[in-house]
Parts: sequence; C-alpha cells; structure tokens
Amino acid sequence: MTTQMMIRINDEVKSRLNKLARLEGKTTSEMVRELIEERIKERDIGAYVDALWNRIGSKLKSKGVTPAMIEKTIKAARKKQE
Repeated sequence: MTTQMMIRINDEVKSRLNKLARLEGKTTSEMVRELIEERIKERDIGAYVDALWNRIGSKLKSKGVTPAMIEKTIKAARKKQE
C-alpha cells in the first residue's frame, strides 16, 4: 500500500530535482522516494544491525558453525569472566 505525502520546497530546488530526474529517466516522485529510502537506510541503526547479524550468521553457517557451538563458546567466555 502506498500513501501520498505533500512537501514544500523552493522553486529552485524543485527545478533542479526535475532536471536531474529527467536526466536519469525517472519521475520526480521516483527520485523523492529513492532519496527518502536511502536516507532511512543511512540512519536506521536497527536495520543496519539486522543486516550485520544476517551477514555474520551466513558466514558462520558457510563455515559449518552451529548454534550449539556458538552457545558453548559464549558460555565458556562468560565463565572465564567470573
């Protein structure tokens, strides 16, 4: 589902955005959506952390590391700290 959003920008910025969109073969709306999505990705630490854990998990799985092995290692490390 999509929804509309109205924003106010000055005429010069709008004109430059329109030109840039045309050069890239996109609509102004597409450009604005992409810019907003990129900004959210840059600032959304939760999504970054999730992606990081997914990459770590994939690498561990590819090396044959199991959840049981990880749990055992964590327990051993915690025991050493005591």
